Amino acid sequence: MKIITLPDELNLNSSLSICVYDYESTKEISKQQILLNKNTFSFLQEGNKEVFFDNSSYSIDNSQFLLMKSGHCLMTEKLSNVEEKYKSILFFFSNDSVLKFIRKFELEKKNNKVYYSTYLFKYDEFIKRFANSILDISKLSKSIQENILASKFEEIILYLTEFNGVDFLYSLINNSDNQTQKFMQTVESNKLNKLSLKELSFLSNMSVSTFKREFKKHFHNSPSKWFQDKRLEHAAFLLKNKSNRPSDIFEEVGYENLSNFIQAFRIKFGETPKQYQSN
Repeated sequence: MKIITLPDELNLNSSLSICVYDYESTKEISKQQILLNKNTFSFLQEGNKEVFFDNSSYSIDNSQFLLMKSGHCLMTEKLSNVEEKYKSILFFFSNDSVLKFIRKFELEKKNNKVYYSTYLFKYDEFIKRFANSILDISKLSKSIQENILASKFEEIILYLTEFNGVDFLYSLINNSDNQTQKFMQTVESNKLNKLSLKELSFLSNMSVSTFKREFKKHFHNSPSKWFQDKRLEHAAFLLKNKSNRPSDIFEEVGYENLSNFIQAFRIKFGETPKQYQSN
């Protein structure tokens, strides 16, 4: 599958540190490999969106929007049942824009050591008006856009920091060069997501062979065996604590049919899911 680089492949002026794109599609995509060269707000208007990053993943409808850090991600777009289309207003901005904002408003970082690549927010009336306003700006000349969008960027970030603090802002500019840490986060955060080795390797910014080698080094097991064990452990948790039936969860934990799930569960725990649940 081809890697899509954004915003470069949208025919936008790449010299602009802040830019807007009115994205609309009538074709669904599943786990498209995306390289974001800028941080991005995705103001979802129609349809559903699912994203996987190295340390976070979200599935949203059009009552929510996302802030995504520049980097590697997998993206799924599903069409609206009503309009039969997918629509999102994309608001791209550089790390320099974030740094200038932090300096201008003298924002101090909290002692937060957990940084995420994606943040989910819910729409309110202010955000809805904001999204529509930047869409109007995208129709103006490039020189006018640049000046107005700089002000609109400050507007949306000031609004979000007022209610959410500044941690998300510092996450965007946290450029950890620790490849091992990034790798470990990718594996742990996606252990229950049904991602292929190729997809996990892409999120880790590694080749498949390098990913396998690093996996063996840090987890002392093959990826397939390790992920299977984690999903079976999650299945055991659901059976004991959530009273789920085996037939309700086998797909959720990555099995195509119930019999394969029961067999794998018995091998790991020494009893069938029903026996485990009743003990």
